[in-house]
Amino acid sequence: MQLRVLGSAAGGGFPQWNCNCFNCDGLRRGTIVAQARTQSSIAVSSNGLDWLLVNASPDVLAQIRANPELQPARAIRDSGIAAVLLMDAQIDHVTGLLMLRERSSALPVMATAEVFSDIGAGFPLTKILSHYCGIQVLPMLPDGSVQNVPGLTDVQIRPIVLSSKPPPYSPFRNQPRPGDNIGLVIENPVSGARVFYAPGLGEITPEILTLMASCQTVLVDGTCWSGDEMLRQGLSKKTSAEMGHLPQSGPGGMISFLDLLPPGVRKILIHINNSNPILRDDSAERAELTAHGIEVAFDGMDLVF
Repeated sequence: MQLRVLGSAAGGGFPQWNCNCFNCDGLRRGTIVAQARTQSSIAVSSNGLDWLLVNASPDVLAQIRANPELQPARAIRDSGIAAVLLMDAQIDHVTGLLMLRERSSALPVMATAEVFSDIGAGFPLTKILSHYCGIQVLPMLPDGSVQNVPGLTDVQIRPIVLSSKPPPYSPFRNQPRPGDNIGLVIENPVSGARVFYAPGLGEITPEILTLMASCQTVLVDGTCWSGDEMLRQGLSKKTSAEMGHLPQSGPGGMISFLDLLPPGVRKILIHINNSNPILRDDSAERAELTAHGIEVAFDGMDLVF
């Protein structure tokens, strides 16, 4: 089974279009050692032809162009995207659905009832797309039970409730519901290998930590290095926690939890904000991650399990 990282950045990508922070300005000028990244999304396949797109980034068209496997060209109109799974209703994870509107049949979309409620009302993507290809609504229960993916064989998923926040446009922004944000265990039923994917993770409970420890690879929230990172740089008035993300550093940060995982578990950060110093290959923060055995995802990264 193959997992391809299509995009590894947080909302806005890297560099962000209107940002002149040290990282974004440095990348444009070529004064830092870093590489551009599109907004976070992955694709999973068991045969290399049919893919589950996990989160539909606004950059999805560029991501398809950069990954020819997603366009197998078996017919005059074709796509390797068999279905889309939404892990939340954040704009950087759902807007790409609009770019897939030319599909000749309804697009199978897997999501929780909470996510469908937000993209049906506050950001009415389902209503908009009903005038184009339409959506085949495939509700998910985030109870950890095994669910199959339509159009794909030998791909099993287990949606898990996570503690985080729905998007700012949601009426439940300050009253999160179970199902607003999920993690995903992606399992190869043949080998038994499992990957835990959670680009939005505000809290790691003992249960989530146990689940992570049972997986061969964890691909988790790498948004901010420190809780006040965007405040200090004048980029936001919110802390990492207020945005629903667990920072990497400090007591109770992501690094401290990843250190608790058994030896041999591969640890990768994804959904990295443009303000995060780990984007720079030669930063002290990147060196600290390396010392803890933690990798930083990049666009085009492949995992085979």
